[in-house]
Amino acid sequence: MTGDLILGIETSCDDTSVALVAEDGSVTACETVNQFTIHEAFGGVFPDLASRAHLTAILPAVARVTGAIGHDRARIRAIAVTRGPGLIGSLLVGVNAAQGLGLAWGKPVIGVNHLRGHLRSPELEGQALAYPALVLLASGGHTVLARMESRERITALGATRDDSMGECYDKVARSLGLPMPGGPAIDRLALAGSPVHALPRPMLREGYDFSFSGLKSSVARLLEREPALAETEAGRADVAASFVAACMEIAEAKLDRALAAHDVASVVVVGGVAASRQLRARVQALADRHGIACTLPPPTWATDNAAMIALAGWDYARAGQDPGLRADPALPLDAW
Repeated sequence: MTGDLILGIETSCDDTSVALVAEDGSVTACETVNQFTIHEAFGGVFPDLASRAHLTAILPAVARVTGAIGHDRARIRAIAVTRGPGLIGSLLVGVNAAQGLGLAWGKPVIGVNHLRGHLRSPELEGQALAYPALVLLASGGHTVLARMESRERITALGATRDDSMGECYDKVARSLGLPMPGGPAIDRLALAGSPVHALPRPMLREGYDFSFSGLKSSVARLLEREPALAETEAGRADVAASFVAACMEIAEAKLDRALAAHDVASVVVVGGVAASRQLRARVQALADRHGIACTLPPPTWATDNAAMIALAGWDYARAGQDPGLRADPALPLDAW
């Protein structure tokens, strides 16, 4: 088997991921090591433990992934690594590992914006994205609405003013005593319940920005007023269903408003929340109403992974972009 590949490395939060990806988006190999059992006792990611776990996992993962090509380094054109945004300690582990491998192997190292990686995830494994596209990025750290003219030209339309949608999923899951990862647990539980609790829809009718802090606080107050809800499966399911319904209505309203104002060929949802069956169904129905394509990453590629970083690395290589390797925990969407 021949053909150039980019080795991707992703360590922005609590997943250690390494992948080999061709320019057309085909994935030769990908391995992601999660840290759920490490952080579950804390109810969320503990940054110091996350960076230590990355140190232990990253080089064995590189060895296993490159083993898929017989450790043929001649096929590896470059190494792409997440340089931000994310947890600074976790980012530094990935960047330092990539620099060391690049020096040892004689390969260029490309610092990639994690958010741009998510935006490229729908085109992994052969899917083609129709441009211009309206994109909702909803993850544990970010909620952003953007217009993509092309793979390189991205304009943010709105973003969360406080918590991200994925962060609220995780915090509500913790309030209900659900295991990590909280997002999938909330979605599964919501399917068994009914949205019977009146919860707010912050900023529903206002522009393209988001706010989820008030929704999260309302769930907390509901459970304080009615603690028995968290003590039964039916009670927890109804709370989860009510929370998910609020999130879906907010996301759909923002997308619908943007689609009415922007002439685009497709609508896309990326990030960890893009694995939600509820969100995928709502966005597909919305695209159908507007008569445009709906492109969603396979659930495997919705959460943090190195394949999306490697694919974005190809964009950087084609565009001749070299943003450097300084880890930046607050790297914005519009930065390379």
